[in-house]
Amino acid sequence: MTDWLQIHRGDAPLIVAFPHTGSDLADVEAAFVSPWLARRDADWWVDRLYGFARELGATTVRTTISRSVIDVNRNPSGASLYPGQATTELCPTTTFDGDPLYPGAGPDADEIARRRMRWFAPYHAALEDEIERLGARHPRIVLYDAHSIRSHVPRLFEGELPLFNIGTNGGATCDPALTQAVASICAASGAPMVVDGRFRGGWTTRHYGRPANGVHAIQMELAMRGYLTEPATPDEGNWPAPIDTDPAAAPVLRRVLAACLDFAKG
Repeated sequence: MTDWLQIHRGDAPLIVAFPHTGSDLADVEAAFVSPWLARRDADWWVDRLYGFARELGATTVRTTISRSVIDVNRNPSGASLYPGQATTELCPTTTFDGDPLYPGAGPDADEIARRRMRWFAPYHAALEDEIERLGARHPRIVLYDAHSIRSHVPRLFEGELPLFNIGTNGGATCDPALTQAVASICAASGAPMVVDGRFRGGWTTRHYGRPANGVHAIQMELAMRGYLTEPATPDEGNWPAPIDTDPAAAPVLRRVLAACLDFAKG
């Protein structure tokens, strides 16, 4: 473990990954146009929202490094996960809204390679180690990739995003029974939900999800209104908004992780 890579080891067949909750701009802060812009698109407070995961015996893996430095949920080759759709890169040059993060072209190939070696590789080595450790103890495990995003980001999607966005890359990354269990809980909440909609799962879900090998990966992209009050226009005075004292989505997410465990143990 390092100061930027936080690993909590549990014994249950469940790993909860937090790739985007960090706001640390590390040694590249001065390169950005605005440190606030470089931090704006974090999955704010998601690691706190899922703080109960440890009580379930889950393993958690979190990086404190901002996604604007390097996005550990992107293809390390730089290939887009969503061809033809607006998205951000391995080392993003814009925010979700399209605001430039750098005064010029952004990091060159050598700098991207440095960041990939410095932060991307150790994060994924940690995930691989935990998958191997738990896979040696359990016939099947669930890797749950925990995310959130603002409910309205016109550049990325139209209108208001469903509250619960489940990603399995078209069913390729986990058993249908796991997808059904998670989707049923979200649907029963009465809140809008979708499976493999705009967010079908990022690099983590697609790379590690190997149901035939006992590793079932699923992504949850949660609209932020489920746990905080979103301002109409985020600015330096109102963003990030604080996490709600009693987040509406929290009981549903507890049931979701319990279902993941039931599936893995079943």
